[in-house]
Amino acid sequence: MNKVRMGMVGGGQGAFIGAVHRIAAQLDNEIELVCGAFSSTADKSIASGKSLMLNEERCYADFNTMFAEEAKLPAEQRMQFVAIVTPNHMHFPAAKAALEHGFHVLSDKPATLNLTEVKALKKVVDDTGLLYGLTHTYTGYPMVKEAQTLIANGEIGKVRKVIVEYIQGWLSEPQDDDNKQASWRTDPSRSGISGCMGDIGSHAANLVEYVTGKEITHVCAELTAFVEGRCLDDDGMVLLKMQDGIKGTLQASQIAAGEENNFTLRVYGEKGGLEWRQQEPNSLTIKYLDKHMQVLRAGGMHSDRTAANTRIPMGHPEGYLEAFANVYNSFANAIRDVESGEYDESKDYDFPDVNEGIRGMALVESFVNSSNQETKWYDLAPLLVD
Repeated sequence: MNKVRMGMVGGGQGAFIGAVHRIAAQLDNEIELVCGAFSSTADKSIASGKSLMLNEERCYADFNTMFAEEAKLPAEQRMQFVAIVTPNHMHFPAAKAALEHGFHVLSDKPATLNLTEVKALKKVVDDTGLLYGLTHTYTGYPMVKEAQTLIANGEIGKVRKVIVEYIQGWLSEPQDDDNKQASWRTDPSRSGISGCMGDIGSHAANLVEYVTGKEITHVCAELTAFVEGRCLDDDGMVLLKMQDGIKGTLQASQIAAGEENNFTLRVYGEKGGLEWRQQEPNSLTIKYLDKHMQVLRAGGMHSDRTAANTRIPMGHPEGYLEAFANVYNSFANAIRDVESGEYDESKDYDFPDVNEGIRGMALVESFVNSSNQETKWYDLAPLLVD
């Protein structure tokens, strides 16, 4: 069995997320990076590829050239899929071009800049019959998968309530243009219509739906740009209505000064509740009405899906990179099945696809649209007048 060959768009020198993708993709020795167009600047793109010790002939000046040239190579040499790790506004053109040249796509989230683009992308995915995946990383954690399994098996009873929070503090102050990560995330032309909610609120919404198996149907949102002069929201609060009568709250903030990456999910059913925290990802707490609380630890005797996404025994922590790698491995397994003729559409390959990309963009737009309406708020002042 050969390694699955990967190309990359974006993620050049100085980019945080590109290095994370490369480490995750190669963690289990299943995937090999063979080419890339790593920057919108040709010289920087080629220099980035050389610094990764790639063949100079496969360090490309731009992604259109890369797709055209890779497609000319023999099947056993050319890349099989491309990882797209650019700012949001480049996700759609790069993904569309890759699919039209015959390459599978695994993209950083969100899928595109807006809902119109992701709907157009789905048509390209459907027309080409190729694979498309999103790196909603947090679905890759073993104990998140265990929470999903326990809920599906009725361990906490019928779900009633969800509370999800994704709280950071790194944008509490104005950032200058030298901060590459901040500059594009706060720029509507590159990030889209939302800042904080599009960046991390979308992860929170995705995790809620993944773990409960139920979709969000209605939202009531309030988004704010607290930092003076900032064009996009840096904080948001949302009330949620979900399928089967589930109610919930979602909070996301990038101005909670002092917070690092505090992502917490709590789900409550008729018989008990579950709690998972990304900053302590190897533990899953179960709280019951009628018996003692339990803390499950990664590496223990868990479901088959959880075990398949765990690499090492209990007491040896796994984290963000391993969760990312689980998404990559699931995608690589699907590619192998496609190319061997064994792909089964009814099989759950367990990676987020273009349909989740559409839901993600629809949710972000719903948050913004709801926040822009004032009719959702009830004014107490008339009740207090004598």
